[in-house]
Amino acid sequence: MNKELVSIVMGSDSDLSIMKQAGEILDYFNIKYEMEIMSAHRAPDIVFDFAKNAHKRGIKVIIAGAGGAAHLPGVIAALTPLPVIGVPIKSSISIDGWDSILSILQMPSGIPVATMALDGAKNAGILAAQIIAISDPQIMDKIISYKNELKSQVLEKSKRLKDTVKTKFSQK
Repeated sequence: MNKELVSIVMGSDSDLSIMKQAGEILDYFNIKYEMEIMSAHRAPDIVFDFAKNAHKRGIKVIIAGAGGAAHLPGVIAALTPLPVIGVPIKSSISIDGWDSILSILQMPSGIPVATMALDGAKNAGILAAQIIAISDPQIMDKIISYKNELKSQVLEKSKRLKDTVKTKFSQK
């Protein structure tokens, strides 16, 4: 793929340590993305322009992370026809992250935002990849492989646990 399909946006550079996880998983699936900082409160005109035009630039999914009042994902969702995945971020001004979670989760009817767990940017990247995989067989194959690898990891951990327990009890 030569063109960015996912846009990762965040309200502040302080969100980058969380939001880069979405980029890392998109890199794993070989999905190109762009990453920007924009503020629904401090620069709403930039957010409006971005949200209204992202689909015209070929973007397929938007991942938007924000802390505190966390209006960025919802404002974008109100303005774009694209799916928006919201990542609530526990910020330095946060009320244990609940303000961010509820600001993204409690959207009015007709303006959906797929809301991840607090600081859940990695899952946002995986969901974006799954959305793109619907129309891209190569990405779908990578998603299936990724899920199979998760299963293998669980089976391996279970085997190690059983071996540890068996060894522990056989020594008594």
